[in-house]
Amino acid sequence: QVQLVESGGGLVQPGGSLRLSCEASGIIFTIRSMGWYRQTPGKQRELVAVIIRGGDTRYADSVKGRFTISRDNAKNTVYLQMNSLKPEDTDVYYCHVYSVGGTDYWGQGTQVTVSS
Repeated sequence: QVQLVESGGGLVQPGGSLRLSCEASGIIFTIRSMGWYRQTPGKQRELVAVIIRGGDTRYADSVKGRFTISRDNAKNTVYLQMNSLKPEDTDVYYCHVYSVGGTDYWGQGTQVTVSS
């Protein structure tokens, strides 16, 4: 059974940093991409950043230059380093894995709150 376990969320002041981690276990398929989405209640889940199997990365315009996604293939773990955080970054962040076979897997979500 595939499990995505997220960690690293919390409360931080504006301008601060957080690092999210997501470890995927039970993976027996080839991962095509790993990434992070975020969602505010009542709104659509939006892509924050994704890292594709070959190492290419994509970012939402709102986080470019502030967030960095990286991946440890040996550990099936994806990280999101978030710097210069803003109140509008407050959201629940979800880890996402997309398999070569076309299946989506989601983590349970971790709350990030940026507030003074």
